[in-house]
Amino acid sequence: MSQERRRVAGRYGAGALIGLLSAGVALGVGEAVAALVRPPAAPVIAVGNRFVLLTPESVKRWAIRNFGTNDKHVLLTGIYVAVAVFAVVVGLLAVRRVAFGVVGVALFGAIGCWAALTARASRPSDVVPTLVGTGAALAVLLFLTRASGSPRSATSGGGVAAADRRLFLQGSAAAAGLAALSGFGGRAAQHARFDVTAARAAVRLPQSVDPAPSVPSGVDLGKSGVPWQTPNSKFYRIDTSLSVPQIDPKNWSLRIHGMVDKELLLTYDQLTARPLIERWITLCCVSNYVGGGLVSNARFLGARLADVLREAGVHAASDQLVMRSPDGMTIGAPTAVVMDGRDAMIAVGMNGEPLPVEHGFPARIVVPGLYGYVSACKWVVDIEATTYAAQQAYWVQGGWAAKTDIKLQSRIDTPRGGSTVAVGRPVALAGVAWDQHVGVSAVEVQVNEGAWLPARLASVPSTDTWRQWVVAWTPPAAGSYRLRVRATDAAGNVQTNQTRDVYPDGATGLHTVTVRAR
Repeated sequence: MSQERRRVAGRYGAGALIGLLSAGVALGVGEAVAALVRPPAAPVIAVGNRFVLLTPESVKRWAIRNFGTNDKHVLLTGIYVAVAVFAVVVGLLAVRRVAFGVVGVALFGAIGCWAALTARASRPSDVVPTLVGTGAALAVLLFLTRASGSPRSATSGGGVAAADRRLFLQGSAAAAGLAALSGFGGRAAQHARFDVTAARAAVRLPQSVDPAPSVPSGVDLGKSGVPWQTPNSKFYRIDTSLSVPQIDPKNWSLRIHGMVDKELLLTYDQLTARPLIERWITLCCVSNYVGGGLVSNARFLGARLADVLREAGVHAASDQLVMRSPDGMTIGAPTAVVMDGRDAMIAVGMNGEPLPVEHGFPARIVVPGLYGYVSACKWVVDIEATTYAAQQAYWVQGGWAAKTDIKLQSRIDTPRGGSTVAVGRPVALAGVAWDQHVGVSAVEVQVNEGAWLPARLASVPSTDTWRQWVVAWTPPAAGSYRLRVRATDAAGNVQTNQTRDVYPDGATGLHTVTVRAR
């Protein structure tokens, strides 16, 4: 390589480094300042939250289907990659002309400010971390481009600045250190200042409650590998919160207003002092495709939502309850369903513990028989009695159905699709079926196109939980076998074999897996 080519390559390599370091400082300083403002104001979180609002529903469905509960990590990783690419371009422009780099950094900051000010539940102060981070990035870019010997801006008379290799290396090291220290330190400071883990640990749930029905023997057949009770750490999580709300119970309150006789404001102590019920309830996400894992079962503790609404005097004309969380999410639930006698609750506990922070601590809504997008408002702070004609909640604005019940579904958990079983040896075909608040009365499995084989069903404490099932089957010969499962609900309705997508009101169809016997 000629000396000129090496010089050009070194110049553009320096430009890429300058861009990356400038962006790193911007994000790191933004994280540090967000520790003084609030976590959702951090530049990456603000941009991510705005991106969620702009993302088409079809893309959201694709992300949930392909990444499931890891969708947020994938989104944030994508944002970091996009920032890195943009930063490299800005750095390369800066070594050609500093003014180009300045414009690039300004554009970077403008996007961050716009995102911070237009995200759900944004505050004017949310722009501060981005502004300070942008200023720090601009200072780094100007210093390093000058030290690298890049062209001066036209306003400074043009020409090329003399390179100072030692100064450039020292400046780069300092910028990298600042980015790392402010980024990781800022994130740690956010957790230290806003983390409610200690407040959650101090909560003592009431012991005098209407207990959950006794769990009958045989509730867990132990054949599928999926426990009947889902541990809190394994409970599925689908929401749009990139920064989980951190709410101290001492500062929490729930406002019930709108079409009511009298507005109510409940504190956490007042809520937990009410008569509480404990119930086994299976929750399911509307984005759960046939055979998917976005369904879990737990023991929830809370106050009956219907009792609170009656106390407020909800009007007969109110057909929708719009629930809100502090991050701006709105969930619309049908008033009639909440009031029809089922165990809809303002939940404060889950599996014998206070709600996990990521699952709604200090309080959330749980309504048996409804998909989460029309009921399960986490971190709930506001319930407005209104009508469907007057308001549309977040997911409905994206075209999801305003009213829908959970569809009757069944799933094969073992054997897994693509697995191999032994010829002539009994195999346990097992899984779960659910139709919350209706109940499952039968499950059948079909091997290839043969007769439907009745499954043995586990006991359940109520119709509000999923139900395990198992069928004993022995592969008669080597080959490929297609296994299908279907359920029948308590009313005698057989699960449909019509395949439909999750959008707009939940998936239908029969879960099918293929195994090979040898």
